[in-house]
Amino acid sequence: MAQQPLRILACGDVEGKFDVIFNRVRAIQKKSGNFDLLLCVGNFFGSTPDAEWEEYKTGIKKAPIQTYVLGANNQETVKYFNDVDGCELAENITYLGRKGIFTGSSGLQIVYLSGTESLTEPVPGYSFSPKDVSSLRTMLCSTSQFKGVDILLTSPWPKYVGNFGNSSGEVDTKKCGSALVSSLATGLKPRYHFAALEKSYYERLPYRNHIVLQESTQHATRFIALANVGNPEKKKYLYAFSIVPMKLMDAAELVKQPPDVTENPYRKSGKEASIGRQIPVPEEEPACQFFFDLNEKQGRKRSSTGRDSKHSPHPKQPRKPPQPPGPCWFCLASPEVEKHLVVNIGTHCYLALAKGGLSDDHVLILPIGHYQSVVELSAEVVEEVEKYKATLKRFFKNRGKRCVLFERNYKSHHLQLQIAQPGAAYFYVELDTGEKLFHRIKKNFPLQFGREVLASEAILNIPDKSDWRQCQISKEEEETLARRFRKDFEPFDFTLDD
Repeated sequence: MAQQPLRILACGDVEGKFDVIFNRVRAIQKKSGNFDLLLCVGNFFGSTPDAEWEEYKTGIKKAPIQTYVLGANNQETVKYFNDVDGCELAENITYLGRKGIFTGSSGLQIVYLSGTESLTEPVPGYSFSPKDVSSLRTMLCSTSQFKGVDILLTSPWPKYVGNFGNSSGEVDTKKCGSALVSSLATGLKPRYHFAALEKSYYERLPYRNHIVLQESTQHATRFIALANVGNPEKKKYLYAFSIVPMKLMDAAELVKQPPDVTENPYRKSGKEASIGRQIPVPEEEPACQFFFDLNEKQGRKRSSTGRDSKHSPHPKQPRKPPQPPGPCWFCLASPEVEKHLVVNIGTHCYLALAKGGLSDDHVLILPIGHYQSVVELSAEVVEEVEKYKATLKRFFKNRGKRCVLFERNYKSHHLQLQIAQPGAAYFYVELDTGEKLFHRIKKNFPLQFGREVLASEAILNIPDKSDWRQCQISKEEEETLARRFRKDFEPFDFTLDD
């Protein structure tokens, strides 16, 4: 059965005209049926009095559709966005955050970058920097499997977007817009890119993301700039479209080229323009990290490349991971780590038995460096997390068992991807069948929710183990379980491969 397309609305600068935009959405839905999302770029808040907003904030009025907005573009409106990681502003109205990627339950990927460009330090609270753009590109584009994203949301236009395209009207794209946004669009290859701020509507002809005859065919990008809501010139400020998430599309269907497709505006004469190279990549110190092989028989030192140091006299060092703000129970180099529970170590991640586990083979996948959540991981760490997940699924299947993976990014400091065998607060579950569940945490959330559900009578039927503190065993017993797991896991251990 073919995937049902998502029906999405995108709008330009709302500028505090909440009744205007939401009444317009109601009228459209009454006429054309319900839409799934409303995406707002540009200035959501304006210089108008707050009386209208208070009605939505207090629940007197309610947005008729799930609405996602970008952050401030000026100092005056910074006050409305208290949490840089995103938060619920009112019922059905959510601030996405300063920068990041939002993946819906359908698999739709939306990358967002709030604010305007700033090339000076310190960066104002309503701006983004070259470092912000570089981190987004690195997070998403570094894997060989990366093909692009579904939607990119920015407030500024990308500079030069009018090159090779239809006229952009009164907006001079060689002078207006952000070169940093152009760089981001070049790397992310969004299928749709929405922007605002120029009080003008411009739907550019779709452009290619590949060089003809030199690269394999890739999907096209459609850039749409939207005018301000309720503008007297009646310029278009609301755009409706349908989209099937890229991940669910047939490859041949995805790369079909529209008849009016043009060259990429950010390239020059078929070669990559210098736009992308103008963005300085922040320098990162090489990590000098070594750890001992868990194989007690060999007892030799392994470098952080994951290979025996005698085979690699000059190992390539990975980037230095973020440092924890204080003691962390899960950073491998931390004295707080109970290292006897560690059962396998890769290049960027390691496996450890859970303290007070639901079962004898309840394990955690943890990054060696300090990261709070999966969305903060660098590409090489994500790649190894995926490798551990696939390996553990094979391991448990071989033993006639099923496994569930879950992550809670809420009141936690170090990522813990748990196998009880997708910034902002969330709860993520992945089944061994491939099904994935994602919940954006907005308010209070039970810290042990994942464990409690698995321990319930409906699943494992061990409700007395819902609290890990009631399941702790002695260190000697933990060491025995760890030795047994290492032995059983060894035939599946990809870290032993040269």
